[in-house]
Amino acid sequence: MNKTIWNTKLLSGLALALLLSACKSTPMVEKPAAVVEKSPATQAVAKPADASADTSAVKEISVDGNANNAGNNPLKDPSNILSKRNIYFDFDSDAVKAEFRPMLEAHAKYLVANGTAKVVLQGNTDERGTREYNLSLGQRRSVAVKKALNLLGVQDQQIETVSFGEEKATEACADEACAKTNRRVDIVYGND
Repeated sequence: MNKTIWNTKLLSGLALALLLSACKSTPMVEKPAAVVEKSPATQAVAKPADASADTSAVKEISVDGNANNAGNNPLKDPSNILSKRNIYFDFDSDAVKAEFRPMLEAHAKYLVANGTAKVVLQGNTDERGTREYNLSLGQRRSVAVKKALNLLGVQDQQIETVSFGEEKATEACADEACAKTNRRVDIVYGND
């Protein structure tokens, strides 16, 4: 009997080791630096130094120091990708979906260019699960977004994570279409 338990523990340990090694992250490949030119409207326009660089995911964003003016603030421009502030998650998951990568890249570029800017990542869940579990899941979601931003160059001191669990659910939901809107991380800038 002891040998069976030992074999089970050994197999479980090996399976866990294989799973963790399969989850090993790959290093990000640095792209050539961008050449920044000023347009007539004094917005910084990033142009890739390498013509083969893929810039299709992120359109032009303003990252200049005049972002505090209401007219020039890209955070308040509804046509700018920076106005998108919600990352949605699958049920019971804290994995950031690939579809949100362009938005996260744009926010990371803004935060890197504006070193004094700060964000609060607010993790939220739907109403299913216990209060404690939902608070934990909301925190894991906000930490997952923080890690993604860190990998894109944003400094820890610019990011705060918080979990609201199910407390900020938009409404009590009767169907999945409604519930999925509550499974999110909200990106809130310090000056919002």
